[in-house]
Parts: sequence; structure tokens; C-alpha cells
Amino acid sequence: MSANPYPLGLRLAGRRVVVVGGGAVATRRVPALLDADAEVLLVAPEVTPALQAHVDAGRLHWRPRRFVPEDLDGAWLVQVAVDDPHAAAAVSAVAAERRIFCVRADDRAAATAWTPAVTRHGPVTVAVLGGGDPRRAVGVRDAVRELLNAQAAAGVGPVAGVGVGPPVPVGSGDAVTPPAGPVGRVALVGAGPGDPELITVKGWRLLTEAEVVVADRLVPGLLLDELRPDVELVDAAKIPYGPSRTQEEINRILVDRALAGKVVVRLKGGDPYVFGRGGEELLACAAAGVPVTVVPGVTSAIAVPAAAGVPVTHRAVAHEFTVVSGHVAPDSPASLVRWEALAGLRGTLVVLMGLKNLAAITATLTRHGRDAATPVAVVQEGTTGAQRSLRSTLGTVAADVAGAGLRPPAIVVIGEVVDALTG
Repeated sequence: MSANPYPLGLRLAGRRVVVVGGGAVATRRVPALLDADAEVLLVAPEVTPALQAHVDAGRLHWRPRRFVPEDLDGAWLVQVAVDDPHAAAAVSAVAAERRIFCVRADDRAAATAWTPAVTRHGPVTVAVLGGGDPRRAVGVRDAVRELLNAQAAAGVGPVAGVGVGPPVPVGSGDAVTPPAGPVGRVALVGAGPGDPELITVKGWRLLTEAEVVVADRLVPGLLLDELRPDVELVDAAKIPYGPSRTQEEINRILVDRALAGKVVVRLKGGDPYVFGRGGEELLACAAAGVPVTVVPGVTSAIAVPAAAGVPVTHRAVAHEFTVVSGHVAPDSPASLVRWEALAGLRGTLVVLMGLKNLAAITATLTRHGRDAATPVAVVQEGTTGAQRSLRSTLGTVAADVAGAGLRPPAIVVIGEVVDALTG
């Protein structure tokens, strides 16, 4: 009989952890390490777009090459996230020589440490080891999660999320020929603005049932860390082509996997229908006869300002708020936004995806009558540990954002509500 593992809670803040590999497994494991404030060194010739985003944001260091023994200098822990057993064995051999615990995604029996199935509920982290059986560990983890959610619903601890109804019947009225053979299903799930605890209870439950997850770059990484090991993870940001062809390919993946009998979750940042192209995905599935469930998500348009202390409405200050996409410049023929009309509103204007065109947007609003002294707040990566906020005015915010080095994703809030809670 093999010895039982000894459970530990590793305090990795400021300590080096080396992750070897830049694919789907590393994409799922890195967010938890970053959440623990580890100093993460990523070693891989190539990385996924999600990992590249962490690199670009300065959250981790990347050495774009194959592993060499010197990569473990100063390391406390190493995670091997490659599917080549020979390469994995070479890394773990170096780790063993240096007495560094090593997690291996390819061979749990050859590892000196295991990653447990984890669920987080406020300050409580539950980690389950299943004696080497990941399915057993996930089953116990999910049962504990349901218990914690039930206690929260009963008033013991924080209340989490809301659920919604059954699959939505959508169609043009034309008859759809049922596909031959067993059909799976697709769930369009809003993951929320960034904090993994802001996904709804129903959204999380569907993730635990998923066999395939198609994830956007902006979904909370810790949610991916909780997926079962056998789940197929498709990084939507890694799909080639331009924006329209990429969406066609995403639609094809959803339909093909569902027609193969799989339970598919399309995990989208924020809400599926708020600039998320969820409607296009639902129509593609409906046309193929695939049942679809839509699970609303907490939209960043409201949650991110709230996290920064800005209510989008406030009594005697703003009785309306408008959410608009800023990804197309105001003077572009492709723009569908009447910026001159928005300039005449008295309420709150929330601009998503507008950082690139911020100078043009603010200039257009002031040119059409919005006061240049109107308060503005810009919130980068809201509801996450990397949240940054900047307060300015409509006339100076573009220059202030550039000077502060703020980057997408960010929400821009324009209106008197910016100062509503600051006296």
C-alpha cells in the first residue's frame, strides 16, 4: 500500500514557482499561483494568449525556450505542465536532485506533490486529495461546494449568485430537422467581471458538469483551475483568423462538440449578451438543433464601477445610465453610436472597450456639448487583485490615462456619479 500524502497549505507569497509548459494545463494552473502571490517563472517556447496577457501585465516572467536545469535556481516548487513524458521526467529529475517538490500533469505517480481539487468560498479554501483519483477528489470537492452554498443561502456566510430557467427555445419559426444520434447541450455562461466568486451558482454548477469549455481570454483564471482534469479546454483567444472568422470557428466548435453528445460550456467574461456575441452563438446552435441554456453574468458595466466606489445611478445625481462600446472610433463609418446624442444626456455614460479610442471619444463628447469638467473614473481590471483606478475630468482623462499607463481591460465612467460617494 502506498503512503498517504501529507496535506499542506503552501504560503508562496514572494517565493519562486517554476511552471514548465505554456499550454492549456499551464493556463489552468497559473492563476491560482498568482492568486497566492507567488513569483511565477514560466518556461516554454510558446504560450497561450491567456498566459501572454499575464506576461504583458507583468504578473509573471516568461523564458521563451525549452527548460534547462538552471531554471530551477531559487525555486520552491515546480509544476510540469507538458504532455511529453520524457521532457517531464527530465524536469522532475532535476527537481529531485535539488529537493524541490514537483507536480506533474502527465504522471501523478511520478510526482512528489499533487495539486488538489479546490473550491474557494470567501476566505475559506477547501482542497481535496482523492488518493490519486482526480474524479473522486472533484466529486468530494463539488459536494463540499454545494454544502457551502446551501449554508450561504440559509444565511450562514456570504450569499452567492442566482440561477435561471431552462434552455431557451430560439428559432426563426422554420422547422429544424433533429440531428441523428444523441445530442449534447450548450450553456452560454457569463463568468462575471473578473472576481471568480462573482459567477452565479448556476454558472458554476454547469462548469462542474462540462465536458468541453470554450473560454474567452477575460474569464477569471481561477475558474479554469477548478475544472476536472479530463475537461477539454478550448482557448477562444487562440483560434486563428480575424474576428469574424474566429467567431465562425467558435460557433462550429460549439455545434460540433454538442452534436457529438458533449456537454459544452461557452464561458464568457461578464454577461454573454453585453457585447459578448452570445446571441450569434445561440442562433448558430439553434440552427443546428442544439439545445442552449443562457446563464446571465454580472456585467462589468455595473460591477466594476461599483468595485471602485462609483454607483452608476444615485438619488438626486443620475436617474439614468447608458452603456456603450468604444471599440470603434466615433468618426469611423462603422460606428453605430450617436455620440452627439450621448453628449446631450445628463445621466451616467459607461464606456466598455474604449481605452484605445478614449481621446477621440472625449473630444467628440466635449465638442457636442458635454462639459469638459465632468468627472470621469477609469477602472482597470476591476474586481480583481490587479484593480487600478484613476479619477479625472472629461477634458484631461485621455492624457491622464496615458500618463498613468493604464491598459485594457478597463471601464470608463463619465458623469457626476463619479463623485457621488466622495463627499
